Amino acid sequence: MFNDAVAARKHAHAEGLPHPSTAALSKALITAAKCTPERAWLGEVSAVVLQQALADADRAYQNFFASLKGKRAGARMGPPRFKRRVGAQSIRFTRNAKFSVLDNGRLRLPKIGDMRVVWSRELPSAPSSVTVVKTPTGKYYASFVVAVDDGADLLEPLAAPEAETGIDLGLKDFAVLRGGKVIENPKFFRRLERKLGKSQRVLARKAKGSANRAKARIRVAKVHERIKDARSDWVDKQVKTIVAENQGIYVEDLNVKGLSRGGHAKSMHDASFGMFLVRLESKAARAGRTFARVDRFFPSTRLCSLCGVLDGPSGIEGLKVRSWVCGCGAVHDRDQNAEINIRREGRRLVAEGHSDTRNASGQDVRPGRPGRPGNTREGQNEEPTRSGTAQAAPEPGTTVLLRR
Repeated sequence: MFNDAVAARKHAHAEGLPHPSTAALSKALITAAKCTPERAWLGEVSAVVLQQALADADRAYQNFFASLKGKRAGARMGPPRFKRRVGAQSIRFTRNAKFSVLDNGRLRLPKIGDMRVVWSRELPSAPSSVTVVKTPTGKYYASFVVAVDDGADLLEPLAAPEAETGIDLGLKDFAVLRGGKVIENPKFFRRLERKLGKSQRVLARKAKGSANRAKARIRVAKVHERIKDARSDWVDKQVKTIVAENQGIYVEDLNVKGLSRGGHAKSMHDASFGMFLVRLESKAARAGRTFARVDRFFPSTRLCSLCGVLDGPSGIEGLKVRSWVCGCGAVHDRDQNAEINIRREGRRLVAEGHSDTRNASGQDVRPGRPGRPGNTREGQNEEPTRSGTAQAAPEPGTTVLLRR
């Protein structure tokens, strides 16, 4: 249905015809198509899931047009393309489909029947829609959209001054937190890479279309699923621990997409920094924690956390240096020094009210540099700046007010 909608709109564009509306496509591709022998099988499923496929195609075109006009943030989007047959499949039922969760715990879907469900949790409210997903390994999952209270996941505020941390992400160690706490990189893909390669070689030797090839494909899919599930579960546990132990959480706004294109692309994808940061920000917001992203160009690694001078290693060769000595005599561990600088910069952004955006929307929020007036408040603790000028760091044990 999605491909039919894309084909119809491509044809209209090629012929110079007006852009067909979703209502016109629904009448032609669903109502009229069911009356033809070639598409009579469309009547075997609920019409709601077909309408949702058309709605997805329409949303894809809206995003494409908004991107062309510059109204959509992010990289420029291309027009919707035809979907290929893949292992994962999904359908979505809305309230119009009259699906229901029965008292006996079963899920009733139109034209499918009552499905036995193993519930992972109790639904907090009546669902507005349900998406049934089939994984490449043949498992089925039901994902519900429900309404929850805004304060349902709020945690008790932590008043301790040390209950805040910067997070320095890396490939050697996944993350370094306050006090030198290290989260080791689990490397889920690397651990199962040999097993995955072996199963893929077995799949390549099977004849196309044979039953043995279908079985080999399932074995490959199971290895991928094991990697994905282990990584997702591990990320959720780390996020929960960090949010529970810290009132303020400050991270570096990494260019994950750009870093995933270099020589360490496989390791970057394996670490899943993007997944970690998205879930951490979402969980922190729901729990009432302070979360701020430090600008990606902030020199957290090169900046001396003691005197504020840009004296650290730089360039490609500098990535190999794990510890360095500043001109002031301080000996720094690369990652621990970066965590301290990220925490201070994140605290400053929150204090100045610029934590709602990634880089303060392009505004000049840096403290004053030599030769021009600064924008620090009188009596406020000053911190190191990107220019490398040293300013006084906060005294140990200083209480910092965080905005919730």
